[in-house]
Amino acid sequence: MFRKNVAEGIHCVQDGYVNWFIVEDEGRLTIVDAGVGGSWDSLKRAVLSLGRRPGDIRALVLTHGHFDHLGFAEQLRSRLGVPVHVHENDVPLTRHPRQYGHARARTPYFLTQVRAAPMVASFLVRRAWWPKPIEEVHRFRDGELPVPGAPRVVPTPGHTLGHCALHFPDRGALIAGDAVVTLNPYRGTHGPQIVSGAATVDEERALASLDAIADTGARTVLVGHGEAWTDGAERLADLALRNGPS
Repeated sequence: MFRKNVAEGIHCVQDGYVNWFIVEDEGRLTIVDAGVGGSWDSLKRAVLSLGRRPGDIRALVLTHGHFDHLGFAEQLRSRLGVPVHVHENDVPLTRHPRQYGHARARTPYFLTQVRAAPMVASFLVRRAWWPKPIEEVHRFRDGELPVPGAPRVVPTPGHTLGHCALHFPDRGALIAGDAVVTLNPYRGTHGPQIVSGAATVDEERALASLDAIADTGARTVLVGHGEAWTDGAERLADLALRNGPS
């Protein structure tokens, strides 16, 4: 599913239950996150629907290094020479995307969370668990990224050690990745929350990072799983904090 202008000049592609984004800036494109295994075709269709060409893609920025956000990253890098940017603490995950830390055992979720079954099935069908490792990345820490759209890096560790959100102050938008979601793929629950401990390395830090999200004051928050939030970052963070870990 392709949705144009979920925020000003930011477009969302949803492959199964995973969101990734295209940011336009004077004809140049930045891709944020790389979907799942089947998202390469979605990328080509989305770029063409915007009246752009693959050569207009100037950068790929990853909010984090989990398997379901790396789908076409190596293809984009190796075929088109697009640089891949990722926080330095998540570089190891781009090499070994399924070897991520988690605060809680994963097996109980797969056995007991019936509402999550469609999401697990979708991950399997779309080859989400088997992305190609990324051979070369550009590391960043914080500040403003030198890519189209000039997002400001907002460190939000917890889901992964190097997780970052991307703030576009002039557009009133924040791409939060999986720092906070409105659909939890490990439980099938809707509403603002952090991702379950089966896929979050440090739940305490993930909850603390909600303050950084609230501090952006963004009106629109775009998440890695679930619908966009348009009622302000502060309220989103407050509700997620109330819901706590799972």
